[in-house]
Amino acid sequence: MAGALHCSPSLALSFSHCRLPPSSLSLPRCPRLGLAGSRSWRRASVTTSAKYIREDYLVKKLTAKEVQELVKGERTVPLIVDFYATWCGPCILMAQELEMLAVEYENNALFVKVDTDDEYEFARDMQVRGLPTLYFISPDPNKDAIRTEGLVPPEMIKNIIDNEM
Repeated sequence: MAGALHCSPSLALSFSHCRLPPSSLSLPRCPRLGLAGSRSWRRASVTTSAKYIREDYLVKKLTAKEVQELVKGERTVPLIVDFYATWCGPCILMAQELEMLAVEYENNALFVKVDTDDEYEFARDMQVRGLPTLYFISPDPNKDAIRTEGLVPPEMIKNIIDNEM
């Protein structure tokens, strides 16, 4: 499946639209979720635009702690985590697509987003190198998470949810 990675960091950069600046080459493991880490990076805080995180949107902005609780908690539907930045053009386009998919899959999938500028350590631990990055986390703990980087067509997202989760 082009563009989808089964948590394989070696191919991730080839699918990136917006690249994050690396500051080191260490690849620590993420103790929070058990997924591999990424290059360390930190970006100066950017003022969040309220138009992309309105409270009435279905795709809610969460903190690292809230995402960890969702992953570890009991779920019967797949969790799709969108790592984005307000300054990233493809992220804005992806947000619109995810909002439409959240309506379509309202009872069959849970869509959330994490601002990489606000949660840069969590994004680093989750190996976010390019934006937008999506993680598809199955409710079945025996299935591997699937990740994509870059702007992904809605049909591909639907295919992952319907056939891989």
